[in-house]
Amino acid sequence: MTRRSLLALCLLALTACSSVDIRDFRDEKPVLDLKAYFDGTIDAWGIVRNRDGTISQRFTVLILASWQGDTGTLDESFTYSDGRTQKRVWTLTKQGDRYIGRAADVVGEAIGETAGNAFRFRYVLDFPRGDGTVHLDVDDWMYLMDERTMLNRSSISKLGFEVAQVNLSFRKRDR
Repeated sequence: MTRRSLLALCLLALTACSSVDIRDFRDEKPVLDLKAYFDGTIDAWGIVRNRDGTISQRFTVLILASWQGDTGTLDESFTYSDGRTQKRVWTLTKQGDRYIGRAADVVGEAIGETAGNAFRFRYVLDFPRGDGTVHLDVDDWMYLMDERTMLNRSSISKLGFEVAQVNLSFRKRDR
């Protein structure tokens, strides 16, 4: 085994051991009710940081969210600082203590869990690259700060190595 391979395995082992558990947030307030927060119109502002720390993208998101029973729709319209636009429509289904999410550019199902003020959402994104796509692992952590404000940090990785981070702030509009 080469020195580089050994170092890569050690780094992978270290990151696997340092995982945060959603249950660590069970006593945090205010308690996040996902169906209540993601109901109505929400504005969001975000950045994408590459693994070297440079900010590669800035964007805003308009989210129109609604629920019918235990099924929610989050209709997201992204506008990037370079003028590009993107659309993602999530369908969330509450199943017991979990949320199952589906979107056109998500491979399979996204799995979400809440505890206290936190929501963790994990999924594989089918990300456009060149003439094709690449599958990226997304680990979203959202934290409710008050009844209208939520912060989000997403780690985006490929083969266990983080390639980017996304930071967002959400602000729910008054009804």
